[in-house]
Amino acid sequence: MAMTETFYDVIRRQGISRRSFTKFCSLTAASLGLGPAFGPRIAEAMETKPRIPVLWLHGLECTCCSESFIRSAHPLVKDVVLSMISLDYDDTLMAAAGTQAEAIFDEIRQTYRGRYIVAVEGNPPLDEDGMFCIIGGRPFVERLREVAADSMAVISWGSCASWGCVQAAKPNPTHAVPVHEVVSGKPIIKVPGCPPIAEVMTGVITYLLTFDRLPELDRQGRPKMFYSQRIHDKCYRRPHFDAGQFVEAWDDEQARKGYCLYKMGCKGPTTYNACSTVRWNDGVSFPIQSGHGCIGCSEEGFWDQGSFYDRLTTISPFGVEANADQIGGTAAGVIGAGIAVHAALSAVKRARDKAVTPPPADPKPHP
Repeated sequence: MAMTETFYDVIRRQGISRRSFTKFCSLTAASLGLGPAFGPRIAEAMETKPRIPVLWLHGLECTCCSESFIRSAHPLVKDVVLSMISLDYDDTLMAAAGTQAEAIFDEIRQTYRGRYIVAVEGNPPLDEDGMFCIIGGRPFVERLREVAADSMAVISWGSCASWGCVQAAKPNPTHAVPVHEVVSGKPIIKVPGCPPIAEVMTGVITYLLTFDRLPELDRQGRPKMFYSQRIHDKCYRRPHFDAGQFVEAWDDEQARKGYCLYKMGCKGPTTYNACSTVRWNDGVSFPIQSGHGCIGCSEEGFWDQGSFYDRLTTISPFGVEANADQIGGTAAGVIGAGIAVHAALSAVKRARDKAVTPPPADPKPHP
């Protein structure tokens, strides 16, 4: 792949029109939470910057991140994202296998040393010298350390790479660990979720290509543009939460009315992700909209936090553990007490005024 070939060169070769290209840039700016003025800037980056070589590795995982990635709608992976980057190695998606695949892997490492990105799906096990995950005849942990050492940055796709996920659940017999515990000295972008939202994954890649830098990360290493708000903050069921209107049992009358799923174990109040805004399946829905509470899959250790249906016990804002009638009754009681106090004070004031004011003088009698 020539270093001078750009994303725009590739899509023009595929027959995509200039009009479609500029529309894509505008939609991408919107999906990243940027203003309309950034559309032209994204277009300029796509036209002038060479595609970024990417080596996509797989450790212990179920391939759900790849399955999510290839279903991105904004932008479309098959037409756009795979043209934005040069996905030179992915043992799940690539046509090559065996010796040919390993030759491509080594060639990219040597040719683009310090200029490629390592995308990691899954995690490495450390017990038995890493022998619980063998790739190309070698422990995955060795392969990961070597290829990351020559990279410009590492992306940890999903909760497996970011936190360890199910493989690291207690008692963790293989001693599986997240990527950042075996890779050091390189920028690491964590994109957690089981799997992450497709548009979140493609958005991170678009940002890297457009601005030549990592997106702003939170203290846990997650892109703030997608992980700065709790699902609870933008959930369409939030008004029911604030009003104390909850589903008490699956498929009860409250469930049919779309009440809050907090009492059914929803972890939305403690989970940071873009599910309630970006949503899934081309923006059609997300788990809470489908009637199931959030399980907090983008948070560290979610698999060891008890049942997904256990209610959170540390959340106590207005409305929790009360119903709308109780809240309304409390409010009415406060208002009634206020009225009573006001009436009593008014009566005291009238009595005081009467006591200190002399009676009016008798009028002079008429002769």
